[in-house]
Amino acid sequence: MSETVDVFRAPQPRIRLVPVDRPWAWLAAGWRDLWAAPASSLAYGAAAVLAGWLAIALLLWADLPYLVLPLSAGFFFVGPFMAVGLYEISRRLEAGLPVHGESTWRAWRRNPDQIALMGLLLLLLHLAWMRAAQLLFALFEWPTVPSWDRFMDLAWHSARSLPFLAVGVALGAVLAGVAFAIGAFSMPYLLDRRSANLFEAIATSVTAVRLNIRPMVLWASLIVILVALAMVPVLLGLVVVLPVVAHASWHAYRDIVRFEPAPAV
Repeated sequence: MSETVDVFRAPQPRIRLVPVDRPWAWLAAGWRDLWAAPASSLAYGAAAVLAGWLAIALLLWADLPYLVLPLSAGFFFVGPFMAVGLYEISRRLEAGLPVHGESTWRAWRRNPDQIALMGLLLLLLHLAWMRAAQLLFALFEWPTVPSWDRFMDLAWHSARSLPFLAVGVALGAVLAGVAFAIGAFSMPYLLDRRSANLFEAIATSVTAVRLNIRPMVLWASLIVILVALAMVPVLLGLVVVLPVVAHASWHAYRDIVRFEPAPAV
């Protein structure tokens, strides 16, 4: 009996191992993509800043200044969903396709159901972090504070501030680590592979992170540092940093996740 190949089987993802310093090359590629399509890329960054300002204003209006920092940290949870259009810009540049507003703003339509499910999962992780932050305030019996200035004074000068911040950072790091493992490559994967499903994307992302743990730790650290610095000038740095990181994340995906024809059966 002769061997046959099922031509209808989709190519299977193969994880490529990369050197520990590879994230610097991804950043360089992300920077090039930013300036290859500056109008579309910077528009996404500006939209993220406006959304952040609106969310912070709502929290301050509701007398919830202590949730501003947890909300800001939530960027690391929902960032991959916010960057879908930026991934599409990089995909189109790579393929030699024209980049214009309609093609990028509607990028989610390439795989709408699964991208929406992934976005919902990341949003649930963000809500879990916000809820954990509220429970943390209750656990440490943190007083209700009427203003942002008063909150910062308590956060840095109260006797309970050090253990409070230590537990908060540790808890946030655990949740962010989970979000990073499942989200590092899931959104680019779902955008790239229009027939892919959520579970396949998450499994591929977790495997890629696990097999490239050293470069991915460096990559996660660079993201945290860049985003934190971008948030210092009232979030304005995100106008540039968000597109660069998103474009770089697409190149990280293309560098690590490769597709080969299905083997003979």
